[in-house]
Amino acid sequence: MKAVDTNILARVLLNDDAQQAAAAARLLRTGPLFVPLTVMLELEWVLRGVARLPTEVVQDALNKVVGLGALVVEREDLVRQALDLRRSGLDFADALHVLASRHCVEFLTFDDRGFARKAARMGLKPPVTVPKGGS
Repeated sequence: MKAVDTNILARVLLNDDAQQAAAAARLLRTGPLFVPLTVMLELEWVLRGVARLPTEVVQDALNKVVGLGALVVEREDLVRQALDLRRSGLDFADALHVLASRHCVEFLTFDDRGFARKAARMGLKPPVTVPKGGS
């Protein structure tokens, strides 16, 4: 099985380079192709942070990638759960981090306390906490 990088998926979703978008679309038709979890994380960042797409568009694009039969997404279960949490207002990366840490007793962060508050409201396990000396 071949694996794809973020830029392959981004070209198809953004269609910002016609030649590369066409080549990427052809690749997707050859499936199955493996999508590493880190590619999903980076793809969300590219769509949201670089392309500055609206939240709903990013959400739809990521759901489309996960649902595409030609792609085998690593830890698809976590990605789907993180997308659900993203829809509820949690950052996609933060959601993935916490979900991947379920075997732990606590998730420590110096991030803003908003992350910890949102995670607590959502009842996420492990609990997200800011250690003493954090922000």
